[in-house]
Amino acid sequence: MIHIVSDSSCDLPDDFLKKHNISIVPLTVRFDDDKEYRERIDITPEEFYKKMAASKTLPKTAQPSPACFLKVFEEAASPGDEILCITISSKLSGTFQSANLAKKMTSIPVTVFDSLAASPGHALQIMRAVELRDSGHSIDEIVADLTHYRDNEMTIFIYLKSLENIVKGGRITRFHGSLAKVMNIKLICEGIEGEVVPLEKVRGEKRAIERLISIIGQRKSDFSDTIFYLTHTENLEDAEYIKSELIKRYNPREVLIHTTGPTVGTYSGPGGIVLTF
Repeated sequence: MIHIVSDSSCDLPDDFLKKHNISIVPLTVRFDDDKEYRERIDITPEEFYKKMAASKTLPKTAQPSPACFLKVFEEAASPGDEILCITISSKLSGTFQSANLAKKMTSIPVTVFDSLAASPGHALQIMRAVELRDSGHSIDEIVADLTHYRDNEMTIFIYLKSLENIVKGGRITRFHGSLAKVMNIKLICEGIEGEVVPLEKVRGEKRAIERLISIIGQRKSDFSDTIFYLTHTENLEDAEYIKSELIKRYNPREVLIHTTGPTVGTYSGPGGIVLTF
């Protein structure tokens, strides 16, 4: 039997994880109070966003230790079982490296796969893996499919409604952040080979969202078999609007929406939306 393990940044609903017997290893976040919170265990997204808004500095995220992965591997597997562990992008976190170190500490057959994504991009790859596993495919076949999808098909966009967390994180100066706020600048980024790359600056929220939806339409001509997955940082209104427009304009197979968890929400910031297909 193949057990699927992931870290908590995948932002999949609890009922999906439970239904498909997916084990989760939590990343942690730490605020100014120096208390460590395990994602999905010690703090909810709502509690996290409230604390983040009140904090003058950006919360610090940390990868799980190899020991945390090892514990989950050994609890998940029975004799003769295999494990497929799908992690957040190795270019965003050291989680992939921790999982690989844990792999060397056990006799259980473990395959660690780098999603080169986070949140919805990570989630869609787990969903594909579940479908293939349940159809009787081997781990090698699943990894081959995920690799092809990740490297050739997966498209990730990040809409930053606020640049507040980029300022807190020191990626832009407070002056430039204040200027962007005054000018109502929104940022559209793209996930490329596991990293976040700025794509366009757009003035005004409505214009930015319309531009995002338009860019999506330029990437494919046929969306009939496409699943869109959106995660949002306390911005269900815009996520629902994007969903309705995607259905209206592109007629996809499905559009899924879920809350962004603390790990990714730390960087997408207030109102941010991550969209993958």
